[in-house]
Amino acid sequence: MQQQIDGRRMLLGAALAFTGAILFSTKAVIVKLAYRYEVDSISLLALRMLFSLPFFLAVAFLSQRQKKYRGLPIGRKDGLRILLLGVLGYYLASLFDFIGLKYITASLERLILFVYPTLVLLIGAVVYREPISRRQLGALLLTYLGIAIAFSEGLYLSGDQNFVLGAALIFSGALAYAAYIVGSGRLLPRIGTLRFTSLAMTASAAAVLAHHGIAYRWQLFGFPPEVYGLAALMALIATVLPSFLLSEGIRLIGSGNASIIGSVGPISTIVLAYFFLGERLGWLQWAGTALVISGVLVITLQKRRQAGG
Repeated sequence: MQQQIDGRRMLLGAALAFTGAILFSTKAVIVKLAYRYEVDSISLLALRMLFSLPFFLAVAFLSQRQKKYRGLPIGRKDGLRILLLGVLGYYLASLFDFIGLKYITASLERLILFVYPTLVLLIGAVVYREPISRRQLGALLLTYLGIAIAFSEGLYLSGDQNFVLGAALIFSGALAYAAYIVGSGRLLPRIGTLRFTSLAMTASAAAVLAHHGIAYRWQLFGFPPEVYGLAALMALIATVLPSFLLSEGIRLIGSGNASIIGSVGPISTIVLAYFFLGERLGWLQWAGTALVISGVLVITLQKRRQAGG
């Protein structure tokens, strides 16, 4: 009977993580579709956060009222850490990502973002002196060889002088998100997944809206109707739902298993970009994609064995 329950738990967790990864992968495609209506990056990001904010505020309020947290208020230091991590992981990372998407394809964007587990590994090695095994080092070389191959063909095919800038911005976003993952890993056990995620997202939304207020004085109501429809879709389908689906998936099957399932993300984006944006990858970009996914999976599996052993 216990095996049956564990099997159902694994199946449900895998389904939630898989669905969350697919939904997250739609973001780049929706952003590229919105750019066809000449909306600027900061306004689009502000609309995404504005539509997402009510959901995260509701979850933050409800999670604070849960019995297990009633006697565990968040202290000032932890509150500041959540604020800083939210700004780093969902404001700066998203800002770099949205601006970078003006210059590169959605497929390559997802591929570059997908290297964040390798950056988590490197941050751990530099900041916390965590050792890197030979297998992990080989996986790092494999991953960045794949990025170099995909990038070189993308540069050749694009003909856009800002292509390098776009790729550098996306990579900066991946680095900011990796730093967020490293920092959040030390707070999540104490704060709780839902409570931490909703508070961090609320902090990032406040930062984005403040940025827009300074730059554009919150002039968010002069865009074509399609922009608002796409921003609302992105908020619900590519932000709120996958955030909580993935959180629940991690709770049920663990972060290692969820990360492995998340490797479907780049392939999903490539398929969606083909159908909705008409993007097509050259054979070198497909080869680079295979190398990147292989390298990230090796690192994820190695970390999972270390955690289990």
